[in-house]
Amino acid sequence: MKTGASALAAAALLGAFALSASLAGAQETSKERGTARPGGKAPAAGPASKNTGGMMKMMGQRPGSAPAGKNPLAKPGGMPGNLGSKVPPDFANVQYGAYDDDRLDLWKAKSDTPAPLLVFIHGGGFSAGSKSQFSPVLFDECMKAGVAFAAVEYRLSGVAQFPAQFHDCARAIQFLRANAAKYNIDPKRIACNGGSAGAGISVWLAFHDDMANPKSDDPVERESTRITCALVTGLQFTYDPREIRKIVPGNAYDVGAIKKLFGLPPEWNWDTDKVDADLDARLKEGSPVTHLTKDDAPVFCLYTEANNVPGNIHHANFGKYLKERMDKAGVECVFRMDSDYPGGLTEGQRDMARWMKEKFGLAPAASQPKL
Repeated sequence: MKTGASALAAAALLGAFALSASLAGAQETSKERGTARPGGKAPAAGPASKNTGGMMKMMGQRPGSAPAGKNPLAKPGGMPGNLGSKVPPDFANVQYGAYDDDRLDLWKAKSDTPAPLLVFIHGGGFSAGSKSQFSPVLFDECMKAGVAFAAVEYRLSGVAQFPAQFHDCARAIQFLRANAAKYNIDPKRIACNGGSAGAGISVWLAFHDDMANPKSDDPVERESTRITCALVTGLQFTYDPREIRKIVPGNAYDVGAIKKLFGLPPEWNWDTDKVDADLDARLKEGSPVTHLTKDDAPVFCLYTEANNVPGNIHHANFGKYLKERMDKAGVECVFRMDSDYPGGLTEGQRDMARWMKEKFGLAPAASQPKL
């Protein structure tokens, strides 16, 4: 078990992630979120969250206080607290798709040859968050190892329902591959990282069949969406509440973020309301584990002891069950708890980085804690 100081540090880091996501989501309420560039199709607006005002009041801020179209937390390269980096990106707010939200920041690796790339996908229940919320530990490990780093924004569920978030991130991978020479990255070595919703999208990309369209007139769409590996925290490997209730005790299956993602009203009742064929298909398509086959990318998933309580949507049972399924499929899965490391979550992230470097061919086999 980690020391008391390590536990406090881990709790502080997780708290910063949660706070940042909540504030970002509450302040990203403008009409500009999700609008398309000329020639792009504007997304359908989803139902607004009823919890935004309450969360803002809890944090001592007035709901809707941010100017229209301005998210103070979504600035390139950093944010308040312990998240992000003070190092400005080499390329900031690069448009990678048809929508205003389709933007990314990129830090080039110091390398004379094409470098591997880690792509960060933020969490926030699909309805909040910012590309500036990445782990400074992973960022620093990448920079030291000669690994390029990108952080992406995507359309949130308040302006576009599933599959917009997943398809936007797939497009980001294709865009980065299409511009590999410009950014000096190796298109054959791309990994994804994220927490919570960002973890889900990362593993969805790790498992999903290639979405490349070789016949497309758009050269970006001809690129592969497949990745080398995924390294994630607080992953849910399914977004089907009918499955979640079998995995996590309590009412985690009834989380509002999933309802909003699939365009359901807050009062939707999974016990009494009918899941028709269309919703059933979307729940399955949106669940990463649906797409798991033996040829998929390996996954390193890290969880915290603090979330191992009934009703928590970040419960470690997700990692335990995923490892069982991946082992059965013959795909590597590393499942770790913060308590497995004397240094807690921070040491766990460094081990995650070592594992990623191994997959990129940059380091020996990742050291693992004694369990």
